[in-house]
Amino acid sequence: MGKKEKKKVKQGGKGLSKETEKNVEFTFHAPDAMEVCLAGEFNCWDVQSLRMRKNKEGVWTATVKLVPGRYEYKLFADSGWVENIADAELVPNPFGTQNCVIWVK
Repeated sequence: MGKKEKKKVKQGGKGLSKETEKNVEFTFHAPDAMEVCLAGEFNCWDVQSLRMRKNKEGVWTATVKLVPGRYEYKLFADSGWVENIADAELVPNPFGTQNCVIWVK
């Protein structure tokens, strides 16, 4: 599991207030999967709203704009939750499985 961050700064309407968003790229290598979606705290765990795209090498990607913070997420591939994501930080969830964690700085 990898990610790339691209910083984007939005100018607020009043004074000097700014909100910093970053484009965070999620990747997942699954050449045999037919469909992969990203679900997490950032999209209310909706398993259909963030469909990932597969490249020729079988790597699925999705980019999400996130403000700095900690987010839990999972991947939903071919109608089931993915439990083994290489190099991902994991935390237990209330369902007896684990969620991945990403820190956006």
